[in-house]
Amino acid sequence: MTNAMPSDEILYELRDGVAFVTFNRPQARNAFTFAMYERLAEICTEVNADRSVRSMVLTGAGGKAFAAGTDISQFRAFDSPEDALGYETRIDRVLKTLETCRVPTIAAIAGACTGGGAGIAGCCDLRIAAGNARFGLPIARTLGNCLSMSNYSRFAALIGPARLKEMIFTARLVEASEALQIGLVSEVVDDTDTLMSRAEELARTVAGHAPLTLQACKEALRRLRPTIPSGEGEDLILMCYMSQDFREGIDAFLNKRPPSFKGE
Repeated sequence: MTNAMPSDEILYELRDGVAFVTFNRPQARNAFTFAMYERLAEICTEVNADRSVRSMVLTGAGGKAFAAGTDISQFRAFDSPEDALGYETRIDRVLKTLETCRVPTIAAIAGACTGGGAGIAGCCDLRIAAGNARFGLPIARTLGNCLSMSNYSRFAALIGPARLKEMIFTARLVEASEALQIGLVSEVVDDTDTLMSRAEELARTVAGHAPLTLQACKEALRRLRPTIPSGEGEDLILMCYMSQDFREGIDAFLNKRPPSFKGE
């Protein structure tokens, strides 16, 4: 798995104490390459070291997607248990780096926020959405893979296990108004222009508050979630990623046809 990444696939800018991170692959609905995940973790490390940064806004370029998950083409190379476990370990590490970032993080979401993109948004402290935002974890009708235990725990804490189960079982996308109702986002605005101005306003509001109070709050709430033992859930990852269904899901997705899952 290469870590090389075109320099413009994630844009990073610091303006008066607020960091702005833009996922910049609009032609691919901002789907993440493995290198983009690593760059996001690097940015969080940079922010932690730069005491002038007081808050961070994450968004997707183009207005049609925050991030539509992981770039599916990269899964073609998966042929061993190590590939599957390594992938989920990588994602867990990156998401934990984002979730434990020192400063308040705000996801400004327009369009598709699905799969790994939903995972990134779920790690942010605050989520606001444009009216065209759509959220989902549609893995049961696309690839036939699964989430890591950390991701299940994180989403269950956000929306509750019953709603999480319904979202995954039905593979439906949640519209912005419902996301507001169930607490997945805290605010919905009309359009993408309003979204970014509101995100910056919110970022500057929290940037003006006591940093250690906010840091303590986010860390305390993270610690309230169940601790996942190392290696927990690996059997579930291997069951899904090493299956014929997963191979079928990848091929069907890349060839733009409905998958035919058989449970094997």
